[in-house]
Amino acid sequence: MSDSHTKIHNKPLRIAVLVSGSGSNLQTLIDAMQAGALPVEIVGVISNREDAYAITRAKDADIPVAVLSHVASGKRMGIKTFESHASAQLTTWQPDLIVLAGFMRVLSAGFIDNTPAPMINLHPALLPAYKGLDTHQRVIQAGESHHGCSIHVVTAELDAGAVLTQAWLEVHQKDTADSLQTRVQKLEHQLLPWTILLLAKDVLSLNNEQLLNQQRTCMPTLPLKLYLNS
Repeated sequence: MSDSHTKIHNKPLRIAVLVSGSGSNLQTLIDAMQAGALPVEIVGVISNREDAYAITRAKDADIPVAVLSHVASGKRMGIKTFESHASAQLTTWQPDLIVLAGFMRVLSAGFIDNTPAPMINLHPALLPAYKGLDTHQRVIQAGESHHGCSIHVVTAELDAGAVLTQAWLEVHQKDTADSLQTRVQKLEHQLLPWTILLLAKDVLSLNNEQLLNQQRTCMPTLPLKLYLNS
């Protein structure tokens, strides 16, 4: 194998991350990238909130940040304006993968269909159950015995794309919505880098045809599941 071919094959996966909050999952990716544990390059972070702590995390790691929260008048940026700016920024960065990590705006079908790379989302529930918000409270109220988080391909329908991976835990009798959130977040911090590693190593594919073919190989049926009781 030639050196040039090896370099091409070993190029890190270029990732752009969309955030709205504290960015703890972004931090796990930064830490794994800096430790050499994950063959990725985080090429940029987009935040739709100017007060998101994720911005500080990105800047501390010298990662380019675009804050798209307000327009010149000081009003909150409308979704169409946000998407226009975000699309231009992503086109500039040219990522191989876009990761929604605690990103709290619903994106339009037009934006999703025209991104320069596939997009995945981390959702705090075991999809297809508990799409949408307040998942931990809803799980407690329903008396579920298991809970967790999922990483899925982003499609125009909310939380409905192919589920790639999941991490599971048992719900304890004493759990509250807050304690479940804390426990699930620990799973998220393991599931996200693991899933991205599988994508970077071509173990998992985001191509629809390949996803279907994957089910006809010796690979386990998707989603790949981790049982990480904490």
